Order: sequence, then C-alpha cells, then structure tokens
Amino acid sequence: MTLSLTSIQLQPDPESPRCHGFVRISNLLDTAFQPPMMDFKALMSAEISKAHPSSPPTTPEPQKKYLKRAELEAQRQEAYLQEQRAIQRGKEEKALKKRKFEEEETARTRERDEKRRRLAEESRRRREEDEEKQERARRKRLGLPELPPKKDGQQGGMLLLEGDEDIADEELVVKLRTMGEPTKLFGESHKQTIRRFKRLIERAMIPQPTQTTGPIPTTLVLVPEAEMKVAGTVPKNVEGREFLFRQLASYFTMVLTEWAVALAQRSDSVKQSFQGKAAYNAMVQSRENMRPLFKKFEKGELEDGILEPVVEIVKAAQERRYVDANDGYLTLSIGKA
Repeated sequence: MTLSLTSIQLQPDPESPRCHGFVRISNLLDTAFQPPMMDFKALMSAEISKAHPSSPPTTPEPQKKYLKRAELEAQRQEAYLQEQRAIQRGKEEKALKKRKFEEEETARTRERDEKRRRLAEESRRRREEDEEKQERARRKRLGLPELPPKKDGQQGGMLLLEGDEDIADEELVVKLRTMGEPTKLFGESHKQTIRRFKRLIERAMIPQPTQTTGPIPTTLVLVPEAEMKVAGTVPKNVEGREFLFRQLASYFTMVLTEWAVALAQRSDSVKQSFQGKAAYNAMVQSRENMRPLFKKFEKGELEDGILEPVVEIVKAAQERRYVDANDGYLTLSIGKA
C-alpha cells in the first residue's frame, strides 16, 4: 500500500513560514513512498539468468606441493624410456647409413675389379698375340715348321719353349697337389701352369741349407763345446771369421738352451710367481733380441766395432769373469760415460 500525501488536502497559508517547512516535509515523504521505476533490460536479464543458470566458475586445481615416490619413479622411467628410444632410433639411422655406404662401396669395388679384370684380359691377349707373332717370325727365319693353328675354344697362354713337353691336366693337378702348390692361379693358362711346375721342380732340386733345431734356428754349422773357446782377437781372414761366427753362435745356443732347461726345472709355484714369470720373460726377450745377431753371423756382415766387444764379452764369460763381461756389455750398449 502506497501512501501519498497528495490525497490529503492541506491548505496552509502560503505566506506563513510554517508553510515552507510543511512543503519540504511533504516532498520528502512523497519521494520516500514513491514506487521505484522498473528497468526492462534488468528484468529480462534476470529472467534469462533464471532460465539458463550459468556454470559455476572453475577454479584452477592447486598444484601439488609433494609427489609420491611411485610418481617420481614413473616419471623417471618414462624419461629413461624416451631417452632409450631416441638412442635406438639414432643407432638404427646410423646403421642404415653405414649399410648404405657399404653397399655403395661394394658396388664401386666390384665395378673397379671388373674394369681391372677386363684390362688385364685385354693386356694378356695382346701380349699373347705379340708372342705368337714373334714366334712365327722366329720359326720362319730359322726355317722351322709353322705353329699349328689354335683350336676353337683353346685358351691362349705362354708358348712352350723348345724342350718343354706338354703334361695332361689331370696329371699336372695331381703333381701340383703333391707338392702342396695351388693347381691353378687366377688368369693362368695351361701352358703357364706347366712353366710354373717346371720352375718348382728346378727350385726343389737346388739343395737348401739345413737349419739347427736350437733356441734360434740357424744355417751355421755349430761346433762342439770343446771348440767354443774363442781367442782374444778377431781374425782378419775370411775362413777365420767364419769359424769365429760359428763359435759365437754355438756358445750363445748352448747358453740359451741351458737357461731354458734351468727355468723349466723349477716348481710350479715358482713358475707362477711374479719373480718366476719375470725370469721367463727375460729369457724370451733375450732370445728374440739375439735373432738379428744370428742373421749377421750367417751373412758374415758384422762390423768389427761390434764384433770385437762381443768377443771380449764371450771370452770373459768363458773364463768366469762375469763382472768384466757385464762391464763389456754396458760399454757396448751405452758406451763409456
């Protein structure tokens, strides 16, 4: 119920001061009891909000301050698996590139080999034609019968010299296998195989120097122990130097043999110890270091500047003057300090 003072008929005296106060009070009461003005837009907005309630505002989930150990382990495993997959992909790509490069390199090598084989075949054919032409000219100049024509499919090769007899393939293969030689070399014809067989026969007929079966095999004829004692000077003639080389080789062979026998007679515990292994290694190293000296003895090419100190060392060792022998070895190795 709205109460308005306009329905009350008041007729105060307009000139009275009370009239002015009464008017002000009347205006205030009218303003307080006047109904508010309705806003259409606000009403429509309110009705729409009632019909379609809006979703409550989403609040961001608070970030976890602490993580479980299982979650950390799962994250670590996932990162490790990703890293391993990346490494595996890198390896596969590298292997693919390597395989592709190897295939290309193999193809290039095959092509080069084929080209080289064709060039070698062409060179061999030309050489055979030149040899055949020279042989025909030689026979014609000497009045010998002409060469028989080649049969169809016959391989060319080196011409057999006069006095060389032909050998059947089966017999030639058996003989080469008996000698432990290859039956056929690359690009070798039948006549070339015969020539190679003849050369092997000639080489086998040449006597080869026998080698001793000592610690250091040598072709020198070793002397008995009674003749190993060397003189104090180096002989000047060839026969004396050769005998001196045989004496030195015999003495060193005897020393190395006795050294190896002494080491072999030790017990297993001593052999497996550090000192035992060091002693064996010293013997092996000394034997290997003396091989070039034996080669010099065989060729007789040892200089006097080295031969004279070696003779002094051996003479001192044979006379049991081991300190002098050691001093001579130091002088030969590093000189006089």
